[in-house]
Amino acid sequence: MASRAKATILDIARAAGVSKSTVSLVLQGSGLIRPDTAAKVRKAIEDVGYVYNRGAANLRKAHSNVIGMVINDLTNPFFAELAVGMERVFQSAGIVPFIANTAENPVRQEEVLKSLMEQGVAGLIVSPARGSTPDAFRRLEAAGVPVVFAMRRLPESRIPVIAPDNHRGAFLATRHLIGKGHRRLAFFGGSADLVVYHERLGGFREACETLGIAPADVLVFEGETSRKGGIACLEAALALAEPPTAALCFNDAVAFGAMLALRKRGLEPGSDFAVVGFDDVVEAEHYMPALTSVAVDTPGLGERAAHVVLKMIQSRTTRAEDHIGAVNLVVRESCGPDRSQEVRRAAMGGVA
Repeated sequence: MASRAKATILDIARAAGVSKSTVSLVLQGSGLIRPDTAAKVRKAIEDVGYVYNRGAANLRKAHSNVIGMVINDLTNPFFAELAVGMERVFQSAGIVPFIANTAENPVRQEEVLKSLMEQGVAGLIVSPARGSTPDAFRRLEAAGVPVVFAMRRLPESRIPVIAPDNHRGAFLATRHLIGKGHRRLAFFGGSADLVVYHERLGGFREACETLGIAPADVLVFEGETSRKGGIACLEAALALAEPPTAALCFNDAVAFGAMLALRKRGLEPGSDFAVVGFDDVVEAEHYMPALTSVAVDTPGLGERAAHVVLKMIQSRTTRAEDHIGAVNLVVRESCGPDRSQEVRRAAMGGVA
């Protein structure tokens, strides 16, 4: 008679209705898991007849009970949606994470990271504050703490990054504006200290160059990545002797600010000045007019980041592959009608 196959962690996960990472953390005795979830996993262990090699596991056991979510700006709907995606995964794993808002302040970020290290943090997801440098994370790396960057990468850092394809998204958005007949375009918001700024600006510039926009008609206005920044960029653009007729904004918050500024001037977003955002936050669909934006599946990226850090904790590693998420342009009303069919045909003629 054939002997029964040895039960595996996957068998336990299926029986308990949880992930393999959750089972591993329960087996390691981690305090990260909620008691009711842990009890369900232990019952499944008995039901499937799993035999745990505790001696071997103790060699790799993590003792921390804390996973940190360190977010640069929770007042921005985009980063709030990102955090919700992360928390959804942690909740399903029976984990209650520590969450901190650094308000784009690298000093505050350093204080939070120091505090979490003192608590023996098991792993971290960080969306770095503006002005962050790789040095701010050296101590975490040296201590072997698993860290994942969400949305923002730092130059010369080996920490894995979960982010959308910013360059591609900006290219698609700019191509759309040019296809609608705009020949003098602006990029609103962001600054050179952000890698994501260079990625999105690079896509904007490439589309303009590829589709025949004269360099003198490619305008860039740096500014805060907020509604306030969008207002300032729009005012600066319209103060020019020859203002642009359309703008790709660094993010949706900047786009909302630009649209507010247009309304204050008695101009209508879309028909008088075309606006495209980036990130496609929930509010974009319900804004007036509804905002055309680059969708990046924000909650999905948050979920991916959470899965990666859990796997890193389970595997006792600080290394993981970067993940660049797919993007698509969601066309709504903020770009208005085509400026002219003739210009549209000329602009789109060079697009493959």
